[in-house]
Amino acid sequence: MDGTLLNSKHQVSPLFFDLYKQLRKNNILFVAASGRQFGSIAEKLAPIRDEIIIIAENGGYAVQHGKELVSTALPGGKKNEVLKELSAVPDAHPILCCKDSAYISESSRNFQSKLQEYYTTYQVIPDLYEFDQDILKIAVYHDINSEQYIYPAVQSFESDLQVKVSGEHWVDLSHPDANKGYALKKIQDSYGISPEETLVFGDYNNDLEMLSLATFSVAMANAHPNVLSAANYKTLTNDEGGVEHILQKMLDNF
Repeated sequence: MDGTLLNSKHQVSPLFFDLYKQLRKNNILFVAASGRQFGSIAEKLAPIRDEIIIIAENGGYAVQHGKELVSTALPGGKKNEVLKELSAVPDAHPILCCKDSAYISESSRNFQSKLQEYYTTYQVIPDLYEFDQDILKIAVYHDINSEQYIYPAVQSFESDLQVKVSGEHWVDLSHPDANKGYALKKIQDSYGISPEETLVFGDYNNDLEMLSLATFSVAMANAHPNVLSAANYKTLTNDEGGVEHILQKMLDNF
């Protein structure tokens, strides 16, 4: 979604919805995959939300027609270890992401204005350490740069968790199997869809596993260098309608 289908103002273009209608007429299955919360993705794609598959929380949660397809919780006992490491990082805002809501601490209350773009449902609680519900993901926002300031603090968890730099300001920590590729592979297997029948767009490191499952893997021009290296094709930037550009070319060949 962010950096790919959404422009820099976090908007979906009207053209995309027109192209989607044509894709659906040609029996194309559409999957929206994002590090965003389920409700946030559904809100951005409200006109088609009941027709598509939504992979949320970087693959930790996937839903189709109200039916849960994937739910992969963070391993028990890791939350507080991660929070302890993050407590030493200035300007870091950890978010506990669950199926129905997200949770931030009182110390991140001033972060709410930014949080609201990505999370439609969240709560401010006194102490994240005391939170005891199942968590899909710990998302961490940094005001300046996540790869420079957050990733070094949590890199040591890579032996036990999925640790992904998922955007310029974001790092996500989740179960080792909780990635977009894991969720997409389940969907491919369920529908009998091969890599040769799969087109994937991506812009950041949390898209790498998903891109590897598609013969037609497309990097946005604004993508992270790792994505540009991994993808088989390249398109325009998200502000230039890179996704729509490729979809239109594909439809022209039907």
